[in-house]
Amino acid sequence: MATKTKYQNRIELLQGTLDMLILKTLQWGEQHGYGISQAIRVSSGEVLQVETGSLYPALHRLENQGWVEAEWRKSESNQRAKYYRITKLGKEQLASDYERWGKMVATIEAIMTAK
Repeated sequence: MATKTKYQNRIELLQGTLDMLILKTLQWGEQHGYGISQAIRVSSGEVLQVETGSLYPALHRLENQGWVEAEWRKSESNQRAKYYRITKLGKEQLASDYERWGKMVATIEAIMTAK
């Protein structure tokens, strides 16, 4: 029963929000895909869970946009892993996304609190 409640409390990410969260996570330092998903999960207090089927397409999209760079190397557990790092363009995109996100949140808050 606790598992059902845990999953009911999860929040589905709005389209575009995942890209912003990945870029923010990579601002803290380069990371492999699993590390990115864990960082988002932990920093959200276990509310946000990024599924593999969403994470890796987003990482490929960000790489194609030039917002992240990646290289294959050995992980801490001696496994081959692809490590991602944010680029200058990615930092600029993150700043732009964050500004738009703030405006959207403020607008929704205004609508929800209108009488």
